[in-house]
Amino acid sequence: MSSHISNERPQPDQVLVDIADYVLNYKIENKLAWETAHYCLLDTLGCGLEALTYPACTKLLGPIVKGTIVPNGAKVPGTPFQLDPVQAAFNIGAIIRWLDFNDTWLAAEWGHPSDNLGGILATADWLSRTNIAENKAPLKMKQVLEAMIMAHEIQGVIALENSFNKVGLDHVMLVKIASTAVVGKLIGLTRDELINAISLAFVDGQSLRTYRHAPNTGSRKSWAAGDATSRAVKLALIAQTGEMGYPSVLTAKTWGFYDVSFKGNEFKFQRPYGSYVMENVLFKISFPAEFHSQTAVEAAMTIHHLLNEKGKSTDDIQKITIRTHEAAIRIIDKKGPLNNPADRDHCIQYMIAVPLIYGRLTAADYEDKIAADPRIDSLRDKMNCIEDPQFTKDYHDPEKRSIANALTVEFNDGTILDEVIVEYPIGHKRRRNEGIPELIKKYKINLARMFAEKQQRKISEKTLSYEGVVDMNVNDFVDLFII
Repeated sequence: MSSHISNERPQPDQVLVDIADYVLNYKIENKLAWETAHYCLLDTLGCGLEALTYPACTKLLGPIVKGTIVPNGAKVPGTPFQLDPVQAAFNIGAIIRWLDFNDTWLAAEWGHPSDNLGGILATADWLSRTNIAENKAPLKMKQVLEAMIMAHEIQGVIALENSFNKVGLDHVMLVKIASTAVVGKLIGLTRDELINAISLAFVDGQSLRTYRHAPNTGSRKSWAAGDATSRAVKLALIAQTGEMGYPSVLTAKTWGFYDVSFKGNEFKFQRPYGSYVMENVLFKISFPAEFHSQTAVEAAMTIHHLLNEKGKSTDDIQKITIRTHEAAIRIIDKKGPLNNPADRDHCIQYMIAVPLIYGRLTAADYEDKIAADPRIDSLRDKMNCIEDPQFTKDYHDPEKRSIANALTVEFNDGTILDEVIVEYPIGHKRRRNEGIPELIKKYKINLARMFAEKQQRKISEKTLSYEGVVDMNVNDFVDLFII
């Protein structure tokens, strides 16, 4: 006997509806969210400027067909490129993420919500330049900040209770979902069109995490978010044509996302969408390192200074115990050879060894020249990670959201240094007063990498004030950063 299959078109899945209604109707009132979004904008663009000093990144940039210039297209900060919004989103997204130095969100799923800026800024700039060409008003930067807050929220709230890495999917799928939603609003999609666009983002094939893990760790992890946010722009534009969506893309039996890609489980939600994620986002301020290791690197820097004070070196170390949380062990506890920079910046032992030896950890320290130092692998072999259940509990506690690491060093002569513990990195909400001045220093350093002193001063004068940025035309803001 054959069972009857209903072909009646269902109502859209509630997850799609909730995202669309949030984007179209929610009013952001929280002052902290707006101010944090401003700092996030500056920091994210600064990360992109630093990435432009790396040929491995810049070789991927520009138009798909060399020499193509798009009239009224979006401009890519720090470059001479003016591109269609889809390719501009890829360019901006790739430079933002290249060095693993932009913001971070840690939960059941982790990720980097400012990755969404690639699609947001490219779309807003393209729309603004097109509007001006048609004698219409350009978009304001406040709309960019609003889109950032909302994209952070969508990506982060879904991530709170739903682990995509545990089913082998990469967190950049959440960039695609969030970018599609907020870009859809920017281009003026109706509610039905927006729901269709979000469904198209879910029905897409999603990236596997294999490029983040041994034995395949590689540079795709540096442009995967650019790929995701650019795909979002394309899907939003497709939906704008009236292309149909797929209302039960998540819940359809056998063929829906839940059954195909999420082991039959439905998404769980801890809280409704608001502005929680932007308010609590983690900034990478001191070190370009995978975020689960940020506090370990800070602890290693402290120990480096203690070694100097005691007249000792890393050659005197017999053993290092890393007391950490479960996520760090699962993601970055790595033994054996490290084959490339992408491998090294996801190895907690490497990220501890470099500051212990050199008293620093920069993006350049992941390159082959530094990695060839035999002291690094010698130290890595002396390190052992152990999980502290309380660290893991505090990591998941929404009131704490700690990322604790503690290092204990034992010397060859049997003496032991007091354990150095750091619970909250400088980019944490609990350390905002300490962190924001350092974030601005980081931004200014990154401006100096690309621009002459006169242009640096102009950019700083125009962008460091929140009040100055929100009322600026998007195209005028982007033009500040053009070579």
